[in-house]
Amino acid sequence: MNTSDRMTGNFIYLSLGSNLGNRLQNLETAERLIGNQLGSIGSVSQVYESTPWGYSSENLYYNCCLSVTTSLDPIPLLDRIKSIELILGRVREGQGYADRLIDIDLLLYGNKVLDHPRLEVPHPKMNERRFVLVPLAEIAADLVHPSNGLAIRELLEQCKDPGNVMPV
Repeated sequence: MNTSDRMTGNFIYLSLGSNLGNRLQNLETAERLIGNQLGSIGSVSQVYESTPWGYSSENLYYNCCLSVTTSLDPIPLLDRIKSIELILGRVREGQGYADRLIDIDLLLYGNKVLDHPRLEVPHPKMNERRFVLVPLAEIAADLVHPSNGLAIRELLEQCKDPGNVMPV
């Protein structure tokens, strides 16, 4: 991140995933809406295909990560993210993991650590998910996790997730 990014807004990282419909188009449309509604997109990882995490499904995911400079505070940002998911047809049914047209997770919000009833930042499960760490390491390998002080590449090296993550 350069100095101008810090001066113009908050530098955030998002993870995008889709395993229903036209997965690539879902990610591309989400990226466009993110640029229109959240802020200026910086780096975007390549797209990876991965197995579902936390549940069983025959539908493989397409995943990517991106950085955004935003002027939005965390909770209004979360509300806009949920709005984008809704526009793209995301349906939330009950608790737990399920197949989805789109999933957008806020991974990091600058160096902030936030424990709010609606939002926890850094994302509490990002360290356990290879499908998040592989694309995040591609665009921000030396970025330091604000809670544990480890670089993203170190988190990836330590990740015990056996999931397969392959470039598309």
